[in-house]
Amino acid sequence: MDLKASYVIMVIRKFAEHYSLSNKESYQYLKQYGGISFLDDCYEAEHTLSFDDAIEDLSRVCQNHGGGLRYA
Repeated sequence: MDLKASYVIMVIRKFAEHYSLSNKESYQYLKQYGGISFLDDCYEAEHTLSFDDAIEDLSRVCQNHGGGLRYA
């Protein structure tokens, strides 16, 4: 598995932990509201940030695409 795929999987897990979701629910939410595409498109910048920063960024992206989870 390449580094990008490993990073995306880890962020999905961290997102799930933050929002008390299963990994599957986390993936489905991120996929539906543009988070997975964002991670793919912005990997070069995002992987240099902390996981907390990445979760906050994903939360904002998903909110902008209709998602209801808010970063707290």
